[in-house]
Amino acid sequence: MGNFAANEGLSIFVILVWLGINVFLFVHFYMAFLFDRYYYTRVILGHALSWARAPAACLNFNCMLILLPVCRNLLSFLRGSIQHCSRTAARQLDRNITFHKLVAYMIAFHTAIHIIAHLFNFERFMDSQLMINSSSLPYVLSQIGNNDNRSYLNPIRSNETNPTIVMFTSIAGLTGVVITLALILIITSSMEVIRRSYFEVFWFTHHLFIVFFIGLVLHGAGCIVRGQTIESEKVHNPIECHSQFETWGQNGTNCPEPVFAGNPPMTWKWVVGPMFLYVCERLVRFYRSQQKVVITKVVMHPSKTLELQMKKKGFKMEVGQYVFIQCPSISQLEWHPFTLTSAPEEDHLSVHIRIVGDWTQAIYTACGGDKTVVLDAWTLPKMAVDGPFGTASEDVFRYEVVMLVGAGIGVTPFASVLKSVWYKHVQENKNVFTKKIYFYWLCPETQAFEWFADLLQSLERQMTEKNMSDFLSYNIYLTRWKDAEAAHLRVQYEAEDDPITGLKQKTRYGKPNWDNEFSAIATQHPGSKVGVFLCGPTALATALGKQCHSHTECGAEFIFNKENF
Repeated sequence: MGNFAANEGLSIFVILVWLGINVFLFVHFYMAFLFDRYYYTRVILGHALSWARAPAACLNFNCMLILLPVCRNLLSFLRGSIQHCSRTAARQLDRNITFHKLVAYMIAFHTAIHIIAHLFNFERFMDSQLMINSSSLPYVLSQIGNNDNRSYLNPIRSNETNPTIVMFTSIAGLTGVVITLALILIITSSMEVIRRSYFEVFWFTHHLFIVFFIGLVLHGAGCIVRGQTIESEKVHNPIECHSQFETWGQNGTNCPEPVFAGNPPMTWKWVVGPMFLYVCERLVRFYRSQQKVVITKVVMHPSKTLELQMKKKGFKMEVGQYVFIQCPSISQLEWHPFTLTSAPEEDHLSVHIRIVGDWTQAIYTACGGDKTVVLDAWTLPKMAVDGPFGTASEDVFRYEVVMLVGAGIGVTPFASVLKSVWYKHVQENKNVFTKKIYFYWLCPETQAFEWFADLLQSLERQMTEKNMSDFLSYNIYLTRWKDAEAAHLRVQYEAEDDPITGLKQKTRYGKPNWDNEFSAIATQHPGSKVGVFLCGPTALATALGKQCHSHTECGAEFIFNKENF
């Protein structure tokens, strides 16, 4: 239970607070529209009024939050500021994209309620105009304001129109349609299958958030939901006067005709702060994108993996961080995240790019990956780099015992970690708190091992020379193989070096038995805090998270950390 609290306690607390605020706002604004000021509005609309306004308040709150988790520079600043005080609090910032998604789901949920309620409202507004019966209170209320057209209650001013026309000609209706369409496009293009296979679609449609926020700010300017003014309520009590509507405003009556007005727009007050922060964020990104970046080396590795080594003046990084890269000759707008595979001790920054889509294929071609001749440096494309930004892997050296788990290209953040380990021991750095690293790499094909094997071979040799073979334990798993490869590997298995990686440690086949691995580590390091770091798929994250919870009672405390982009 203690481990669950360490791993998930603060996240659950934040989610509960967020949900609690949503519930409070919904109930508070639902009840606010049950007051006497909106008595006559409810005569026409019934409780659909409250059902429309309550989710609108929740939408304001969540639209205030939606931009904050994607302010990367702000989060990096906060992470660097608080990680010295609370590692648990800093780790919550690594879940920014998860929280961003939750807020988006909440926006979609409240938008659906808001739209459905207003569809009923428009229908009831229209029905009130069509009654044409002076003995009907809804009809009488609908006729108020026909002369000056200012103190009206019913926004549908004629029985010769229809709700559809009003929807596309009023400010509230038109902006509502625009922001709903923008929201639908943003959410549908954010599905995993589209984001992975058609990143450009996801990238460009996500920028409809600009249209969404402009429409959101203007949406309330139409003042389509109206209530009795405070001054009118003082001389016209709706509870006492509603039954005397046929004599309103006549001489000798105590009930003058009620006056109605809309609420002033409030949404801008909720979102102006986050919008300002996001504009500042984009200005910082633009400034960084203008700084000169020089490609110093291009390496084409097996398994269609391209390595770019670059230099940028004043660039400083920590292990496990990532950057966003833009290639203006390919696209002026697209930025793609890549984990840094270089170490802080190196004089350059490097990334490994797996060729899987149109943009990465274009980078591969521009860097000469499809040519047999070496390109001159001046012919290489110009690049822009934004970052670095913090991730969970920054905390690796804050744990005495560390488990690093990478799947496929997900090994890249740990390349930086292992390189930094190598440099620290070469430089005989005595301030390394970490005493033991367990490294696991799961890969589906033999070619993918080749680009990373050189680093592991150097580490293996260095640790042996310094009598530190026990510092790093690495376990490499081949999860898929062909029959022909299996036959060759069986023949070569007795060789001194592994036939796949060239390491002394032999490659294993299949998938790790995580229960056995965690049990062994808990036995070896009783009472220790073990940092578990993963860069890999969600299914693997779920499995490792469960293992962290279940094995803490065995003596060690496992703290789970996952890379998120």
